[in-house]
Amino acid sequence: MREHAEMIANLNPRIPLIADADTGYGGPNMVARTVAQYHRSGVAGLHIEDQIQTKRCGHLGGKEVVSVDVFQQRISAAAAARDKLASDIVIIARTDALQTHGFEEAIRRLKAAAAAGADVAFLEGVTTKEEAREVCRSLAPTPVLLNMVENGATPSWTVAEARELGFRIIIYPFAALAPAYEAIRSTYLRIKETGITDIDPTFTPKKLFTVVGLKEATAVDVAAGGQLYEKV
Repeated sequence: MREHAEMIANLNPRIPLIADADTGYGGPNMVARTVAQYHRSGVAGLHIEDQIQTKRCGHLGGKEVVSVDVFQQRISAAAAARDKLASDIVIIARTDALQTHGFEEAIRRLKAAAAAGADVAFLEGVTTKEEAREVCRSLAPTPVLLNMVENGATPSWTVAEARELGFRIIIYPFAALAPAYEAIRSTYLRIKETGITDIDPTFTPKKLFTVVGLKEATAVDVAAGGQLYEKV
């Protein structure tokens, strides 16, 4: 997770990256280590949840959560690690207790996490606008994040609707995954059925390399007096 986060964060360090840190990957020491490694990798914010170590996707059934005390310890360890590093990494506390223990317990856990040092609250699997408004109201002034997983437990709300409900941040986990899967699958099916990819003729090898940094690489080479890229 850290390696992938570092790769993505450094594609353009000016764009902040929020990365999933699951349960923190262990007890307080592992949580602190996770925060330190994510910080050094260039991650701007990470979310840590209250599921048991053998966790599952927040939009699947059958989840189990740890006690509120253990959850608070995870967040406290994360906040202490951040302060020790003099880091500005944003700590997002996520609870999955809505499905397992109900709305009131989920709110209690998020408030405990905020008291332990979390910067942002994250109620996973919110199902109604009433729940959304109430979690934002109850956690104020702590900002609340919306996990917009299309076709999951949460209704598909627009950015304007989310803002009206009171959310301050939205993440879109499927926004890149789903279109990429469909495009790749359809292309390979086309090869199987027709024998060609039918890729846009303007998408040349040079365009691909330009997307991933050809101009920047050329500039570095030229500035150093090189001629490696002059005929590209």
